[in-house]
Amino acid sequence: MTVTTGRVVAGRYELATLIGQGGMGQVWTAYDRRLDRRVAVKLLRPDKVAGQEADELRRRFLRECRVTAQVDHPGLVTVHDAGSEGEELFLVMQYVDGADLADHFAEHDPYPWQWAVAVAAQLCAVLSAVHAVPIVHRDLKPRNVMVKQDGTVTVLDLGVASVMDSDTTRLTHTGSPIGSPAYMAPEQAMGGAVGPYTDLYALGVLLHELLSGNVPFAGSTALGVLHRHLYEPPLPVRRLRPEVPEALEGLVLRLLAKDPQHRPASAQEVYEHLAPLLPARGTPTGAPLDPTRPFLRPHAPWPDRARTPAPRPAPAPPVAEQPDVAAAIDEVKHLLGAGRITQAVDILGAILPAAAQQHGEHSPVVRTLRKQYAATLMDDGQYRRALPELRRLADERATESGHADPQSLRYRYDAAQCLEQLGEPAAALAEYRALLPYYENQYVSGDPALAHDVRRRIGHLLLALGDRAAAHDMLGRLLLDVERLHGPGHPLAADVRRTLQWLGQVRG
Repeated sequence: MTVTTGRVVAGRYELATLIGQGGMGQVWTAYDRRLDRRVAVKLLRPDKVAGQEADELRRRFLRECRVTAQVDHPGLVTVHDAGSEGEELFLVMQYVDGADLADHFAEHDPYPWQWAVAVAAQLCAVLSAVHAVPIVHRDLKPRNVMVKQDGTVTVLDLGVASVMDSDTTRLTHTGSPIGSPAYMAPEQAMGGAVGPYTDLYALGVLLHELLSGNVPFAGSTALGVLHRHLYEPPLPVRRLRPEVPEALEGLVLRLLAKDPQHRPASAQEVYEHLAPLLPARGTPTGAPLDPTRPFLRPHAPWPDRARTPAPRPAPAPPVAEQPDVAAAIDEVKHLLGAGRITQAVDILGAILPAAAQQHGEHSPVVRTLRKQYAATLMDDGQYRRALPELRRLADERATESGHADPQSLRYRYDAAQCLEQLGEPAAALAEYRALLPYYENQYVSGDPALAHDVRRRIGHLLLALGDRAAAHDMLGRLLLDVERLHGPGHPLAADVRRTLQWLGQVRG
């Protein structure tokens, strides 16, 4: 499909200027005909990277866009709209007036270390908000960071990378890596579970590049870069720029630790280490694109303008009436059928206390609602809220029917997935390992699919935790079992084989 200036996407967004292009799509400035404003439109072609999985990628793309639209932070680009048209996916975002960090960095050589600290501190604030959802960006790099005219930093492509980079196929579908190998943490590139620690590694690469002038690990091939990420120590930046503070050099080295467990625990912790290095409050130079300005004059207007009248207070919200449980259930069914999951979650969360009061906490109606609530929270990406609901369901079911009850095990499996998404690989690994004996005992029924999936997840989590030998052993034995049962052409066998091939190359 040829994309040209003047084309109207979704009957509303008129494309104007091509401002970015890559293997997976294009970014355009566009005109929102309905609201009379400039926007940015990203067009993606899933068939270019996903092969026969294009339909699944479209579904996940829309879900991720819905999840990321819930994150409210001034350092994130606002998502206005998303959808599909023909073979393309489109994402409509706020238009950001500024320069991407890669261009900003190229225009200032060497990049002032105070600027690097200010950029990283702002990114920590964004990542802290993102990881609390939880979402992992997965593709943090200078091209995905904008420096606005007032010096504030905005992060782009939240959610898009997580769709394009969800499993071991990332390095294999097209013969080249999807994403940016120079910024990819070892566990991400090797197909292990990702978490907040993965974004912190990318932040370390970005900081190293701003301070030294180059990424810590470069190479002519993706495999070469991956090997360096896994086995070579990064060059301390003070060897290239002695004026960089020792504390900043040490922080960069911690962020670039090979083992995720040796990196800082959170973006909040990284910010606390950066805070003493930030400039004290003072008068900005007045030059645009100065990332220290938000710290010199916090929350100051840009450009300076006369004070505007204070807004009138909002009217008091109406008093909520006792909800109609039956009507609410019907509304939830309608919303889920229309794909309006966020609204369905809100209604389910509000109706559960009333349903428990009317029907009893352990009634079939409340149990069904709680099950729907947990499933909808997961589908909406709200893993932190889903986790306690799933644990409660699992415990109640196990009390009634025993710990080997299939439904109780399924709730525990979903809870382990939540832990995985929340960036708690050790806890997720422990839960999957506890579940595995129950699912392996089901082999006598001729349905080992769940056991295979749990073993694959255990292997990926071992990779994320840096135990490549144990991961190789787990995935190797899984591959033999899958091939014996389904043959070498089975999709799971192919995926596991690719991961093992990459593991073997970097190991040897």
